Amino acid sequence: MKNQTNVKDMVATALFAALIIIMAFTPFLGYIPLGFTRATIIQVPVILASLMLGPARGALLGGIFGMTSFINNTINPTVTSFVFTPFYSFGGVEGGVPSIIICFLPRILTGVVPFYVYQGIKATARQKGNTAALAAAGVTGALTNTLLVMNMIFFFFKDQYAAANNVAAGGVYRFILSIIGINGVPEAIISGVLAATIGRVLMNKRVRL
Repeated sequence: MKNQTNVKDMVATALFAALIIIMAFTPFLGYIPLGFTRATIIQVPVILASLMLGPARGALLGGIFGMTSFINNTINPTVTSFVFTPFYSFGGVEGGVPSIIICFLPRILTGVVPFYVYQGIKATARQKGNTAALAAAGVTGALTNTLLVMNMIFFFFKDQYAAANNVAAGGVYRFILSIIGINGVPEAIISGVLAATIGRVLMNKRVRL
């Protein structure tokens, strides 16, 4: 029985990985270019995988999410792609090791944090708490990605990011907050809704793989 469960989890992991890759490399589906950044919904399958398969497999799929971002920003860059890859430069500004950290660490944690948020809320909520727990997991998973990415950009590339976006150095964090508001908040809301609606189906034992 345990071996059968392991096989099912491996199959589900492979399916989620395929979905992430398809979304990442389908134009305007996974990554939506906005000039100064890219909006994304690829965090949704990572979050759902975390809830279904646990934080270890969630972290693995988050790493795949990070790899797709790394590849996209290397071969199809925007003006700020240097914050995600050391292999792109813009106006003399280059990425480096911090670019790899920004690209991968938040995405890996996007596959870890939702699991514990879901389990924590589910453990303390009453009968109708499952939907709320799923929605909260979706929101926090998306915000984990957005808040870590944007704050790490400020920490590692404040001046370079300001120059690439023609923003005064003193106003760069206000600019970052505006991106969080414009991109991050809608992404979090969408992730919460999708995690609640799709998650209720996928987490049902009668329909799970």
